[in-house]
Amino acid sequence: MTETVPKVQCRVRVTRGKDIAVGPGKMELLAAIRDAGSISGAARRMQMSYRRAWLLVETMNSCFQKPLVETATGGRAGGGAHLTAEGEKVLEGYAAMMREIDDIAERYLGSLLKSSPLTPVPADSE
Repeated sequence: MTETVPKVQCRVRVTRGKDIAVGPGKMELLAAIRDAGSISGAARRMQMSYRRAWLLVETMNSCFQKPLVETATGGRAGGGAHLTAEGEKVLEGYAAMMREIDDIAERYLGSLLKSSPLTPVPADSE
């Protein structure tokens, strides 16, 4: 069996009632919308259906007082979607928060795992 160094990963979600307002997948979708300029382009990049991406955007927009994504209908102008100023702020704030959380988690959990190591991963599950 090969000894592997455990990887510390944190996944932070913000909920509003039963809805997840912010989480790693939704932040990845926001970044993809920003880069692609459309929900459909973002969905393709993330290998998810347009409907799933649209529902995630609707959930995010309904959870915040100001929308994170604005859409334009298609036609000659081409339509598309873009992040609002609020969407950019949420995306940047989440990324900054996660960098700090990952640093803290690595420090504390790394120390814990040195004193209480995990069992090695079986070769067939790597």
